[in-house]
Amino acid sequence: MASYVGAIDQGTTSTRFIVFDRHGRIVSTAQQEHEQIYPQPGWVEHDSEEIWRRTQAVMSEALTQRELRASDLAAIGITNQRETTVIWDRHTGEPVANAIVWQDARVGNYVAEFSSAGGADRFRAQTGLPLTTYFSSLKIRWILDNVAGARDRAESGDLLFGNIDTFLTWRLTGGVHVTDVTNASRTQLMNLGTLAWDSGILAAFGIPERMLPRICSSSEIYGNIQWGVLAGVPVAGILGDQQAALVGQACFLPGEAKNTYGTGCFLLMNTGERAVPSTHGLITTVAYKFGQENARYALEGSVAIAGALVQWIRDNLGLIASSAEVEPLARTVKDNGGVYFVPAFSGLYAPYWKDTARGVIVGLTRYANKGHLARAVLEATAFQTREVVEAMEKDSGILLDVLRADGGMVVNDLLMQFQADILDRPVVRPVIQETTALGAAYAAGLAVGFFSGLDDLRSRWAEDHAWSPHLDRLAREQQYANWKKAVTRSFDWI
Repeated sequence: MASYVGAIDQGTTSTRFIVFDRHGRIVSTAQQEHEQIYPQPGWVEHDSEEIWRRTQAVMSEALTQRELRASDLAAIGITNQRETTVIWDRHTGEPVANAIVWQDARVGNYVAEFSSAGGADRFRAQTGLPLTTYFSSLKIRWILDNVAGARDRAESGDLLFGNIDTFLTWRLTGGVHVTDVTNASRTQLMNLGTLAWDSGILAAFGIPERMLPRICSSSEIYGNIQWGVLAGVPVAGILGDQQAALVGQACFLPGEAKNTYGTGCFLLMNTGERAVPSTHGLITTVAYKFGQENARYALEGSVAIAGALVQWIRDNLGLIASSAEVEPLARTVKDNGGVYFVPAFSGLYAPYWKDTARGVIVGLTRYANKGHLARAVLEATAFQTREVVEAMEKDSGILLDVLRADGGMVVNDLLMQFQADILDRPVVRPVIQETTALGAAYAAGLAVGFFSGLDDLRSRWAEDHAWSPHLDRLAREQQYANWKKAVTRSFDWI
């Protein structure tokens, strides 16, 4: 009898494979980074073939570490960077172009074009999403319009579309072309009410439905792996990365919320079986759908640049040699010295949705040094999170009592303490911090009976550390007012 369940966690900067036991504890893990490709300002691409090679490598490595066999795994789940768009040949499997990453802003002209004919919210009632550069729809349109022969091949049925979950499932299973409701909800092509592709939106964008995958639940057997060391193991769970973290944090009740601090920053609140429309700059999305149960929905606030800003001062400015050095550098000063950094590198996401914003650093004086800049880098993530929390409370009518935090940045005590201070409420880190991969493993395990149900999963969540707010109210509100002022300076730069 299989003792473990596995998860592919295919993220923006790296791919991991993690094996979990029945208690949700990590048994084995392997990780490899992949190249970030920047062909032009505002463009971000990945080589999807490189991602496939990295996926194979980490699966093999994780199994080899513990001398595991395919028969030791009951199932695997997949969680992925959402919105990132891949189009490939149905017959050869060869991508027609590099994957266009969720951060990519090349479709700004399309956004303006479609918005002029009905406003930025013309599809929000059906999809929960505004017109912006973020989602898959216009990325698909761009490839069909700009890659030679792509539109004709798509209309004839020779090309397939998928976010990374679909591409990896197709490769692993030898041609099963599916996605789950969470990833489908990020394409801007699925109707939230019907959980089916919306023919009217497809027509408006000029996207042939025959290139789209079949929409499934987040927890069911999609097919068996046909590849290598895991041949025969069922692929039984698919969740977009932020929804996977919501599941991994056991946020199964309406009003429960988590924030993932990664390349970007993503705060999701479970709203139950009701899709709550946003009037305060958030998006409405599918949280998860387990088997035949009704879908659960979420409000989401998406911040484009969080950990990516730490990478930027490391790679582009050389202020630090490794990301871990940002906290010691920030601790060399007692505050930000009046410096605020708004990282609108590809525009602003929630709650502003301004594609024409660009990054700014304000408040510089001769007094400011690299320690102040490092502190401003960390504080930018916390300020953006507060903006999202405020919008979420207005939309949901629910006051957040505690914020569950996960992602790579939660090891940064200075950031987490400042987050609690600027929010004026506790921030909690769970014992098992790999919540994204864990959520995918949970979904897969539920589908094959490895886990018995949501109560079983909820019992596994435990607190590792909590940060309580200590900042004086006047200081908190003054700093937040300064941040809001800084944000306005980034507007309408292009």
